[in-house]
Amino acid sequence: MNVKVAVIQDAPVFFDKEKTILKVNEWAKKCADQNCQLALFPESFIPGYPRGFDFGTTVGSRSEEGRKLYLEYFKNSIDLEGEDITQLESIAAKNKIYLVIGVTEQIKNTGSLYCSMLYISPVNGLLGVHRKIKPTGQERVIWAEADGSSLVSFDTPIGKLGGLICWENLMPLARFSMYQQGVEIYLAPTADSRDSWTSMMRHIAMEGKCFVLGCNQFFKKSMYPKKYQALVEQEQEEICRGGSIIVGPKGEIIAGPLFDQSGMLVAELDLEKLIANKLDFDGIGHYARNDMFKVEIKNQPSIKKEGSNAGKIFKE
Repeated sequence: MNVKVAVIQDAPVFFDKEKTILKVNEWAKKCADQNCQLALFPESFIPGYPRGFDFGTTVGSRSEEGRKLYLEYFKNSIDLEGEDITQLESIAAKNKIYLVIGVTEQIKNTGSLYCSMLYISPVNGLLGVHRKIKPTGQERVIWAEADGSSLVSFDTPIGKLGGLICWENLMPLARFSMYQQGVEIYLAPTADSRDSWTSMMRHIAMEGKCFVLGCNQFFKKSMYPKKYQALVEQEQEEICRGGSIIVGPKGEIIAGPLFDQSGMLVAELDLEKLIANKLDFDGIGHYARNDMFKVEIKNQPSIKKEGSNAGKIFKE
């Protein structure tokens, strides 16, 4: 089976979820025009990855200005029980495309935020949510940690979908949690634009014998609204170069990496190649050495067949 996919490298309308959702709609139309069946958007595309912000924190203290900024971020984050998700489901349905979107997700009953990845079907709407299990560095100030129940994957008509966000992909057992579900299209939204990210995506494709879609924002300091400029004055103008990429199961680069511009990568993936390449290596099959190794992933749900409600995450 062949699947046509798109990776969107762009900047959001920073801290403005309504305008950024409109931007998602514009990109979804472009993908539909090219007959794409799946589109991947970057980490925290809605409402934006707050690179350079410290939210008024140092070890042992927080500021009122930082709390106000957090509140603003919270209000512009995605509510899975409100109109936000309804709009995104409508975009997927109208354009007949699967959307996988990096968002910051708000939990109203607790006030917490998660760095999340939404899986939205054009037929069945929101399939489920992956929440980042380990925010990196200063991200831990704003994003809560999820547990194993967030390591979701989905068996859909266009293949088995799953993946991790940014530096979760450096966690070997987190990667293995995806491999053991038989993920065929591995999705990796990120904020990492270094050359080493390309190497990581190629390694995962070879290790998991899967297609890998790596997706980043292209963002400059001057793109921040004026009221935030003082918060990032020490940052260089080229805040995030991008580096989005599509990789095949032999580690071969199919499209990208795309640097220093907004754009869209498109590729047609032949899923039968995944089986063919397991002649060489199958990390959950003939290379697994189950007589020596045993891996337990606590609370991970089994791969969810599209059409079932099992595995959805809405509340903390």
